[in-house]
Amino acid sequence: MLVYDDEAEAEAIFKAVSPDNVETPNGLVVETQKIERKVVTTIKYRGDNIATLLSTIDDLLKCVLTAEKTISAAKNI
Repeated sequence: MLVYDDEAEAEAIFKAVSPDNVETPNGLVVETQKIERKVVTTIKYRGDNIATLLSTIDDLLKCVLTAEKTISAAKNI
């Protein structure tokens, strides 16, 4: 769970990572929700290749970091 300063920031992060909810490998489910100032992602994996799960977590965190950096840069303009 990630908590942000305001709902608009949480919404921006939610939208940035929401495409990850659409297409996933077999056995992998990624669901992201925005609840007030929080962004909550649930990842479920049923498979033999732990690298798939680790890669998914890594990709999600990279998307979040990129979105956070973009928001921060926009605030400083």
